[in-house]
Amino acid sequence: MNQDFFQLVAAELSIKTSQVEAVAKLLAEEATVPFIARYRKELTGSLDEVAITHVRDRLVQLAELTQRKLTILKSLTDRGLLTDALKAQVDAAQTMTVLEDVYLPYRPKRRTRATVAREKGLEPLSVFLLQQDESADPLKEAEKFIDREKGVEDVEQTLAGARDILAEQFTEDMTARERIRELYFKHGVFVSKVIKDKESDGRKYENYFDWKEPVGSAPSHRVLAMRRGEKEGFLTLRVEVPEEQACAILRTLFVKNSGPCAAHVQAALEDGFKRLLSASMETEVRLETKKRADTEAIRIFAENLQQLLMASPLGQKRVLGVDPGFRTGCKIVLLNEQGKLLGHDVIFPHQSAGQTQKEAEKLKVLCREFKIEAIAIGNGTAGRETETFFRGLGLGSEVAIVMVNESGASVYSASEAAREEFSEEDITVRGAVSIGRRLMDPLAELVKIDPKSIGVGQYQHDVDQGQLKQGLDDTVISCVNKVGVEVNTASKQLLMFVSGLGPQLAQKIVEYRNAHGPFHSRKNLTEVPRLGSRAFEQAAGFLRIRGSENPLDGSAVHPESYGVVESMAADLKCSVSDLMQNDVLRRQIDLKKYVTDTVGLPTLTDIMSELAKPGRDPREKFEVFAFAEGISKIEDLKPGMKLPGIITNITAFGAFVDIGVHQDGLVHISEMSDGFVKDPADVVKVHQKVQVTVLEVDLEKRRIKLSMKGHGPKPAAAAKSQEKKPASPKKGQKAPTEPVKGKVDPNKRLIDQLTLGM
Repeated sequence: MNQDFFQLVAAELSIKTSQVEAVAKLLAEEATVPFIARYRKELTGSLDEVAITHVRDRLVQLAELTQRKLTILKSLTDRGLLTDALKAQVDAAQTMTVLEDVYLPYRPKRRTRATVAREKGLEPLSVFLLQQDESADPLKEAEKFIDREKGVEDVEQTLAGARDILAEQFTEDMTARERIRELYFKHGVFVSKVIKDKESDGRKYENYFDWKEPVGSAPSHRVLAMRRGEKEGFLTLRVEVPEEQACAILRTLFVKNSGPCAAHVQAALEDGFKRLLSASMETEVRLETKKRADTEAIRIFAENLQQLLMASPLGQKRVLGVDPGFRTGCKIVLLNEQGKLLGHDVIFPHQSAGQTQKEAEKLKVLCREFKIEAIAIGNGTAGRETETFFRGLGLGSEVAIVMVNESGASVYSASEAAREEFSEEDITVRGAVSIGRRLMDPLAELVKIDPKSIGVGQYQHDVDQGQLKQGLDDTVISCVNKVGVEVNTASKQLLMFVSGLGPQLAQKIVEYRNAHGPFHSRKNLTEVPRLGSRAFEQAAGFLRIRGSENPLDGSAVHPESYGVVESMAADLKCSVSDLMQNDVLRRQIDLKKYVTDTVGLPTLTDIMSELAKPGRDPREKFEVFAFAEGISKIEDLKPGMKLPGIITNITAFGAFVDIGVHQDGLVHISEMSDGFVKDPADVVKVHQKVQVTVLEVDLEKRRIKLSMKGHGPKPAAAAKSQEKKPASPKKGQKAPTEPVKGKVDPNKRLIDQLTLGM
């Protein structure tokens, strides 16, 4: 990789070039982002996962830029067009946009009006006109180029052809493109209109039937909504700029005077803008704003997913999982502390009073016999009614009754992973197991489901799918490795996200475990077929073996650092176990004494933190949550009600809250706090428990407007109360601005999410 690229990325992130170079080298050696961030701090200067990921992605972009340069240089060389000056321009380009601008005049193109004019020998006339000699007579000069054999019949045809050549030349000029591009991004306006006779069918896009909004301030969700409306055939979408302003820019670049030749130059540039340059710039703007919208939507999705995966686990408890239903009954499953299925049944608590009493007695017996400690109830159809039924059983406060978000449970129940584990059970049993296990450990269960099925995305089907997959995979991998994985109980789906493993090695670990019994130490992992030294180095620190003879095997201390810990214990004349259990002993350690060429203070500090709380789960402690009693359907809601709820999704324009009525309500960004909110994620996180006030209920459209004003902390305080986020290299967002024009102000309506779906 070019050293200049390392310097460029370092400047973008405000870090040292040596840090970028170190990350690049580790990535080239197939080290994963979590491994680099956790166990190679000395090499990277303690860069966090966000910075390392940015370095990785930016280096990939620059590698693609390099490859494109090579392709262009080869094309120019093969066609005999490459000059030293042109090569220097290609080499100097630092972005794909600049590179393509350099190449544009030389790129092989389809037959154009300018091409035809050149074939007719009119290029010298275009050069003559461009010189703009005030004393010259363009008509007289044009007569020289009349050639009836070539189809040039008269002076007007010769001048028209020359102007076509000039129009294309101006369109391909680097400076002109740069200036017009700047105009489009600074002063361009999205113009969206409904297609005639599509008003009824496209009613969900009514906000955009006659809509204008500045390109520079259009938020991601509105860009994606307009594009979706266009794709579905309900809207037209254009990007417009003041034509006179654009032509004025071009005149300053190309028109030298007011002579007769200059008049033709001006006519050529006006034609070039209308016919060629405006379309080219509109395409660029659409592509760039789509890219930005994708990036923002994926960022929101990834943050939501991270918060959902890191939700508080109930832990190893005996759980009764319930997939509720009315007509078909409620499927119940009994799970032991490790999530193993012990039994299942179907109950019908929502029919006759006699049947309800019968099912109640059955459940009381089951809960006693299986020593049930918690009941997990899916929040789908009949969820609240089923919750009310269970709360009426009188099981006591020692049995937690919890509503669980069941999004994606049906996807899991029909998946290969579910069929593999429960080949003899039907999908209703599998779904109920998923609900129960989600309560015990959300991370371990949700990794079995495609993140796009979990329901926390924003326009996820409209964004770049490759970029989305990369972003979500990064998030899942980060969460799994942050928590750590108990190798003797983890599923294949969970193991495959551990640093250095993947599907094949995860399968090998499970097969070895099934054949030989539980692993007794991390060292045993090296006996797994195909798990070589590189994979072991990447994975070992994130795998836990609790109960191992070596207590460090249950911690995040990497085996490569066991010698350091053993030296500490030896110096204090105690065992490693004593060192982990005795804070007084640990305080006697002088870390500087153990610094070496490869182990520095960052790693030693991490080791000491881990010795104090070995294998500590970074997720917050579980707290039981209950919805308001007596409020189970949207018809029960009245404006002014104050209710508890759980954040289910965060978007660019607000957050959705489950208040227990089978329809999430929207807290618009303007209703999230008494103060100004720039980003909803600054105030709330997915699965957070909140208090809301009902503002408005639309029964016909099944829409609920909520407010958090007066219920929560100011944005700044809320941000501080959340886990600190690493510095991100993304550009800062602008504060909301008023739209140029529109029939409906989106800040006053429940739009996009409710009407368009996710």
